[in-house]
Amino acid sequence: MLTAFRQAIKVLSANPTRTLLTTLGIMIGIATVILVLSAGAGFRNLIDSQIASLGTNTLYVATKVPSANKSRASLPDTGSFSGLAITSLKQRDIDDIKKVPNVVNDYGAITGQAIASYRNNQKSVIYFGASAARFDIDQSTLKTGRFYTEAEDAGGAQVAILGSKLATTLFNADEPVGKLVHVGTLNFLVIGVYNPSSGLGGGMDDILFVPLATAQKKMLGINYVIRIIVQIKDLNLSDATANDIKNVLRHNHDINDPAKDDFMVATQTQVMDTFNIIFNGITILLIAIAAISLIVGGVGIMNIMYVVVTERTAEIGLKKALGAKNADILREFLIESILVTVLGGAIGIILGAVLGWLLAVVAIQNGLAWTFTLPFYAIAIGFGVSAAIGISFGVLPARSAAKLDPITALSHE
Repeated sequence: MLTAFRQAIKVLSANPTRTLLTTLGIMIGIATVILVLSAGAGFRNLIDSQIASLGTNTLYVATKVPSANKSRASLPDTGSFSGLAITSLKQRDIDDIKKVPNVVNDYGAITGQAIASYRNNQKSVIYFGASAARFDIDQSTLKTGRFYTEAEDAGGAQVAILGSKLATTLFNADEPVGKLVHVGTLNFLVIGVYNPSSGLGGGMDDILFVPLATAQKKMLGINYVIRIIVQIKDLNLSDATANDIKNVLRHNHDINDPAKDDFMVATQTQVMDTFNIIFNGITILLIAIAAISLIVGGVGIMNIMYVVVTERTAEIGLKKALGAKNADILREFLIESILVTVLGGAIGIILGAVLGWLLAVVAIQNGLAWTFTLPFYAIAIGFGVSAAIGISFGVLPARSAAKLDPITALSHE
């Protein structure tokens, strides 16, 4: 074994360029797998931090198109994207949900779009109207200023809190707090600025936040919300609490058939399960693409090994004439094939780790709460797959070499 190992190293080092080109397909495939798994781990950490920023003990209630009202099978489930205005979530629902056992607090929310301007600076913004109870549930912090109060929310006060990027866009280096910003047809007093967020797409950084009643009555002219965020006391009772909320909303909306629900209630577990299904599907797709590169690389290694067998036919004949057995020849060429693929796998793991680290650096520089992670199982998969390819695609050339007739091989030129 040791002799075969040394011989394989000698052969590979004698042709470094061919060895490198032979391993290229394996390198690219393994690097892609490592990058996908590393990026996946970092993205999961990002999603976890995003959900944690909304409060770790929350349920989500949103509008939904009732099944019986769908005129086309292609209509999505959520009313906000279906083209159908679902207006059934009202303040009564918010108040009644708060009375459900295990519910600590809740708030309603609505969104809209308008032009925000200050002096010569203006920007098209999404504004987010939410009850003051939001600040007791969400784990967001202000850079300067204060949150609006329940009295300001109930009274429809024209006060606003700016995302960090929006504040910079409108006010440049000026202090926004205490100044008036024009939104749509109204003037709002800026009372606070959020700290930069670490969420996807900048999170809250480009959004303008106003009291719910202000957004409903003065900006949109409506009396409903599109979602309700519910804070609960005991996470172990999430499913039971979700069912209680569904019963309350069905009573309020005069719904007897669950298929006709014009709302949906999701626990954090359900949200994460949905995310995991989507994310796992994307991961499998990317790894499948990388597998194509690995197969191509394996075929390339098999072809090169056949060429090597042809080149060394006379050598094989001499070894067999001197007493080498078929198993010795098979072992030598198989070890050579495995060394080539493991070398490519090692380089691919290093390359994939470097690319994963660079991705983390870019994500962090763009304000995302990204953590560079290189799971141990990713390294194990990298080495395992490369060794398996070496065995799978190297065994046929190795057997071909082992079966050569020594007299025929010795006469080969």
